[in-house]
Amino acid sequence: MTLREVLIMSEKRRDRKGRLLKRGEQQNRDGRYEYRYYDIQGIRRSVYSWRLVETDSIPQGKRYKPPLRELEHQIQRDLEDGIQTHTAKRMTLNDLFDHYMELKYELKTSTRTNYQYMYDHYVRETIGHKDIASFRYSDIRAFYNSLLRERGFRLNTIETIHSLLHPAFTLAIRDNLIRVNPSDGVLSDIKKGSPREGHKKQALTETQQAAFMQFVANSVRYRQWGPLFAVMLGTGCRVGEIIGLRWEDCDFAEETISINHSLLYRQKEPRGACEFMVSTPKTETGIRVIPMATEVKRALEQERQFQTEVCPANIIIDGYSNFIFTSQTGGVLSPHTVNRAIERIRTAYNSQETELANQEQREPQLLPHFSAHTLRHTFCARFCEHETNLKVIQEIMGRASITTTMDVYNHVTLEQKIASFKRLGETYKII
Repeated sequence: MTLREVLIMSEKRRDRKGRLLKRGEQQNRDGRYEYRYYDIQGIRRSVYSWRLVETDSIPQGKRYKPPLRELEHQIQRDLEDGIQTHTAKRMTLNDLFDHYMELKYELKTSTRTNYQYMYDHYVRETIGHKDIASFRYSDIRAFYNSLLRERGFRLNTIETIHSLLHPAFTLAIRDNLIRVNPSDGVLSDIKKGSPREGHKKQALTETQQAAFMQFVANSVRYRQWGPLFAVMLGTGCRVGEIIGLRWEDCDFAEETISINHSLLYRQKEPRGACEFMVSTPKTETGIRVIPMATEVKRALEQERQFQTEVCPANIIIDGYSNFIFTSQTGGVLSPHTVNRAIERIRTAYNSQETELANQEQREPQLLPHFSAHTLRHTFCARFCEHETNLKVIQEIMGRASITTTMDVYNHVTLEQKIASFKRLGETYKII
């Protein structure tokens, strides 16, 4: 190479400030710096910045971007580790999640629909359009904080959303699109500053349970709900398991109930209309046999008599028929229908109790707001008061983890504390 050629090459490799540019670097006519490189697939790529190094100033009116040398350093590091930076910068979180869901072929239809609903309603139009390469811990933390503080979400809803985002980002790591999972540690850090005490699921006390059931039994308007609530309070089953219960699931001779499916009312297809469907348990622990308590047996026999005389069931869902608990027209019940009935009964009871308390000049003993799931929790609380074997409790409740069982078992009501101290006072003398 001649001296002239060397001088020309040297001149081309300098920017307008006279600084020597490295291989692959150049300054374009508009003043922007460009770095050209080949990605791990051998495709030529370019990145741009208005600054060469950190100390350079950003031209007025131009958007902030890391200096070119910083971008080069990141690119070289990604190339060494096999990270597909270019692809990651062009893949949005929405793209990643949709790809993740396509790979989860083993998901049950009801689970898939629920996942899709949660993502579409709370993520897709908020942070879903952001490219996955630009996500940082602080972005996920800020998103969760906004759901908690601005939208009033409960922590368990955040946990559900996190259970969608975290594995999706993990997939991106395994596909060499990103290096670290930006959602790592976010949920645990939020939990530290968001105590769950205010969101503990409360069981009905024995007094509240008795008041509720007696009111239903004595009400001409609501007494038809008595057998359903009695079975829920006597088995601890989930509402979907109860409304999906069939007569062939009940062995009256052996006095057992087989729990092997649930009746759901959800979208079968994303963004589709809701309809009834039958779903089997996600884990083997969900399939179980429960002893049929005397009061439960009596309630089931009462319901069978009602169904025989008044309203025989006449509906088939996913091949399942002969449902025990039905509407007055012979159709199946939905969880929403059960919860609305509970709320109507609670309102009617509280109204009656308030009026009676005023007449008797005492404080009314009102029922708190509760749902069908509270009845399951109430059964577990009563069961824990009489059963010390946690494994038995776990199997009856159909829980995959013993942690939830421990949470209920360790929950002590005020009534239990008072009773315990009363027994203590009979034998324990301080002075």
